[in-house]
Amino acid sequence: MSPLTARLLPALAALAGLCLLASPAQADSGSVMPRQILPAYQQECAACHLAYPPGMLPAQSWKRIMGGLDRHYGTDASLDEASVRQIGAWLQTHAGSYKRVSSEAPPQDRITRSPWFERKHRQLDPTIWKQAAVKSAANCMACHSGAEKGRFDDDELRFPAGLDARYRRNWDQD
Repeated sequence: MSPLTARLLPALAALAGLCLLASPAQADSGSVMPRQILPAYQQECAACHLAYPPGMLPAQSWKRIMGGLDRHYGTDASLDEASVRQIGAWLQTHAGSYKRVSSEAPPQDRITRSPWFERKHRQLDPTIWKQAAVKSAANCMACHSGAEKGRFDDDELRFPAGLDARYRRNWDQD
């Protein structure tokens, strides 16, 4: 090994270690879905609804949600203890902690009741959530084509097929 290589090797190892430590924080830097989605989270949660990006709620909300799966918004979504621990730890690691998600949990730990969600959707007519093409505010995929990948950019909005045209003005204003 050359003397230069011997001097650079410790510095490169330290830099690689810093990159590994920084990767969870990257989930909070702009995208609310981590690059690597825990397969158990995708399998269990996406079986019934969108596997919501963990960055959409603070850690305390995810802790309560995972602790109450037997009464998960009116449904028994119980999992075995190992799955609860694994998914819960992943959600805690990737929970929202940046400017969009405050440390204060939204009412009932609902993403759709969070201040940032309400602010982003304030121009929508409230009746839009009840339309058959949308169904509820929790159905992100009705309008956000990148929702399954954690992308909610305004550039990727789509007007839901079957939604009454009178609501189209809301898409033009965003």
